[in-house]
Amino acid sequence: MIAPSMLAADFARLADEAAAVAGSPGEGADWLHIDVMDAHFVPNLTFGLPVVEALLKATSVPLDCHLMIDDPDRWAVGYAEAGAYNVTVHAEAARDPVGLAKDLRAAGARAGLSVKPGTPLEPYLETLRHYDTLLVMSVEPGFGGQSFMPEVLDKVRSVRRMVDTGHLRLLVEIDGGINADTIEAAAEAGVDCFVAGSAVYGASDPARAVRALRERARGASPHRSWTA
Repeated sequence: MIAPSMLAADFARLADEAAAVAGSPGEGADWLHIDVMDAHFVPNLTFGLPVVEALLKATSVPLDCHLMIDDPDRWAVGYAEAGAYNVTVHAEAARDPVGLAKDLRAAGARAGLSVKPGTPLEPYLETLRHYDTLLVMSVEPGFGGQSFMPEVLDKVRSVRRMVDTGHLRLLVEIDGGINADTIEAAAEAGVDCFVAGSAVYGASDPARAVRALRERARGASPHRSWTA
């Protein structure tokens, strides 16, 4: 699965940028990744709920909302209620991640949990039983265009083994520095869904870039993906 990141899109033309990567199933973007930042949890300010609500009216591609915000326990459910397909919160910010996952699902969304590059996975393994998606950050959250951190793939391999052995039922997602040079290593490690910003929206043909990234991932992945 390929989830183009709107963080790399032209903010003045978000509806057009969403349309540029839409297409038939298996051809266009599987999800649109929306990075919500509050200038508190991360040092940047981007989209909020009104922009998500507007995009929901402008595209049929499912929205994958990544909330890089303080107090997601208060704000995350609003994105689910608005119609986001997958709502991801940060393990480092959620006060009650298990309760929040239940609330997100009750509001109609898939629930995702994200961890920063330096956050160990082990304390959250039981928590992940309540989630549909694990988003592994392969850059420090806050800004696009950063270089991929290959050391995070150890986390991917660890959770992939648990998924493959039935100990967890999760879609494994990765975000940060994903491009033609890095997607194959991430696929080999066990990623199901790849967030790509500059590699898609920096290309002359974003739709073609999505297809090319998907083909690279398919060719490199030895794993059977589970779709949330």
